[in-house]
Amino acid sequence: MINLKNVLGKVTLLLSGWILTSLRQICQVPLRLLIPTLAQYLIVKPLQNLLVLTVATKQTEGFQRFRRSARFFNYKVQVLGLDEEWKGGDDKKPAGGGQKVRLLKSALKQYADKEDLIILFVESYDVLFASGPTELLKKFKQAKSKVVFSAENYIYPDRKLEAKYPQVRDGKRFLGSGGFIGYAPNLKKLVEDWKGQDDDSDQLFYTNVFLDPEKRESINISLDQRSRIFQNLNGALVLMKYDLTLGVNAKKLPCPLMRNVANCLLQLQLNYLGNYIPQIWTFETGCTVCDEGLRSLTGFKDEALPMILIGIFIEQPTPFLSQFFLRLRNLHYPKQRIQLFIHNHEQHHVMQVDSFVKDHGKEYLAIKVIGPDDEVENAEARNLGMDLCRKDPDCDYYFSLDAEIVLKNTETLRILIEQNKLVIAPLVSRHEKLWSNFWGALSPDGYYARSEDYVDIVQRRRVGLWNVPYISSVYMVKAKALRSELDQGDLFHSGKLDADMAFCHNVRNQGVFMYLTNRHQFGHILSLENYQTTHLHNDLWQIFSNPEDWREKYIHENYTAALKGKLVEMPCPDVYWFPIFTDTACDELVEEMEHYGQWSTGDNTDSRIQGGYENVPTIDIHMNQIGFEREWYKFLLDYIAPITEKLYPGYYTKTQFELAFVVRYKPDEQPSLMPHHDASTFTINIALNRVGIDYEGGGCRFLRYNCSIRAPRKGWTLMHPGRLTHYHEGLPTTKGTRYIAVSFLDP
Repeated sequence: MINLKNVLGKVTLLLSGWILTSLRQICQVPLRLLIPTLAQYLIVKPLQNLLVLTVATKQTEGFQRFRRSARFFNYKVQVLGLDEEWKGGDDKKPAGGGQKVRLLKSALKQYADKEDLIILFVESYDVLFASGPTELLKKFKQAKSKVVFSAENYIYPDRKLEAKYPQVRDGKRFLGSGGFIGYAPNLKKLVEDWKGQDDDSDQLFYTNVFLDPEKRESINISLDQRSRIFQNLNGALVLMKYDLTLGVNAKKLPCPLMRNVANCLLQLQLNYLGNYIPQIWTFETGCTVCDEGLRSLTGFKDEALPMILIGIFIEQPTPFLSQFFLRLRNLHYPKQRIQLFIHNHEQHHVMQVDSFVKDHGKEYLAIKVIGPDDEVENAEARNLGMDLCRKDPDCDYYFSLDAEIVLKNTETLRILIEQNKLVIAPLVSRHEKLWSNFWGALSPDGYYARSEDYVDIVQRRRVGLWNVPYISSVYMVKAKALRSELDQGDLFHSGKLDADMAFCHNVRNQGVFMYLTNRHQFGHILSLENYQTTHLHNDLWQIFSNPEDWREKYIHENYTAALKGKLVEMPCPDVYWFPIFTDTACDELVEEMEHYGQWSTGDNTDSRIQGGYENVPTIDIHMNQIGFEREWYKFLLDYIAPITEKLYPGYYTKTQFELAFVVRYKPDEQPSLMPHHDASTFTINIALNRVGIDYEGGGCRFLRYNCSIRAPRKGWTLMHPGRLTHYHEGLPTTKGTRYIAVSFLDP
């Protein structure tokens, strides 16, 4: 007689195989990736003889992760205790959990007569499914027990009971209460004697049942000593490594990955695995959940956008602070939906902060400044900023931003809001360095450790949304989280930890996930190590420590075009003219020289140069006098030498110089310069102010060609040969003061 059910089953399998094979050929995607993807779109009937029970009183991010993995593998899940007050203990009493037993005992009443029903009971906040129901049932039945508990390497919570445990030759010896599977009648029998309180220990209850030989035999309980069903991270010295190339082998990987005790490192290991399992991120698909739960701001009028409080922290001398405030103003978000809280700990930056507040403070909804005279320390200031948002019912988001963050993406606020996470940070790192604003892992003592994927995330070879243990310097927090999970007033103190580490520690302890997104380019982090505040314009000295920011502030926006041969003019034979400095560079260099003030007398006797005699003297200040010679050499090497090699084909500069200086021409001091050759192979002459505005007259005349340049442009440089051919003179300055920066190269 033909078994119609078996025949239909085989036909279904054949059709499924044909569909998958066809799709693989069309999509050019491996079968292992198609199967879980299709499962999200095809209606697949769950296994009727398997039910997952879990306890969750709140829908935390951990619970959402658990539910997502269950849906991925099509488990049928029943949640117990949702929206019920949790009375099962807390971190101060880790041996609680009796409330879970009470809820399970109540739920099992309706399944008592279902002898074929298999129930898997697991935690939800700290559990992740790694394979499907079919494999789970197969492994359970191979155990040949009616109830199978997860197992641990360590006994808990009563070490005195160790002697009562059966000895094992290999594997884990002790019972773990975080997960167990069994037939419904047997589980009912397991919990029927529970009469404890909600905050009594569930683990101790199950342990005593197991250690009672009579009960163990009558219920038929065993432990999953080899972690074939449950991977309990407690005591697991070596975690399985998720293979992004081969995917997870369901036959080798335990079904639920779980953390069974309140151990920070175990939680972080689970969080790390949760970035990939099940099929959360692969090289082929990228991030499969990054668009999950997005909050679109499209179509919102300005007045309807969420209100943001931006906490700005200037905790130490910081270069390019003026650029920081400029980028803040350029963020694409209505200023009337932004409040500012500024903590400036540095006297050095008081004028810059005051200037910003005076010029632009009224553009924002509100602004509060705490200065160095208020003597508020870092952690306290950060608590104050966060508390302003927490207590303001109109505040929707708190955005913490340290002054060393170069936030170039003007859409940052909108991007982070739309990602819709409780806590999220945009990835920023130092230029061409692996230093970033997150840690991928923690060491046993709670400090930095490098995760396997850290480099790929920093370098954006893996792009997505990452659950990480540590963020700093720039991040966004939902105000509703500050009023609920993170409502404690002091988030920035914890033992001897620094403020940022304390914040992350406290956030983790509340079960809140910290996400990092590298889905967009956001900016970078300044280096503060070598920043000195002894000059008038200290940013000028940052060409080594922060070369990209130095370039942005000081190098002319059209320099790149000049480097490509565009915007290069030749006003006289072999004399080239091109943009090099911004107005800011010119102004600050002049101001730095005037601040130093020790101009030469213009005499032939000059002790600053070798030999002590200057044939063609000028009134000037040398770069080495203000301690800028090394930085000036770097400027010549990076920005002048590349153009030299293009404009003078076949000549490769050594970029050596004996003299680099700023010259001052004034009608009543030294208005002009006699005809002369320069002691150089080639010379650069950069105009530092504007003819017709700052001075009148001036310019340079090349006598051999009778060619004059009478209107030099501010920030542009003349480049010309020094010896033999280009005999030249400085034309008289008739009014005002003219400044030029001169370098004799390859003397």
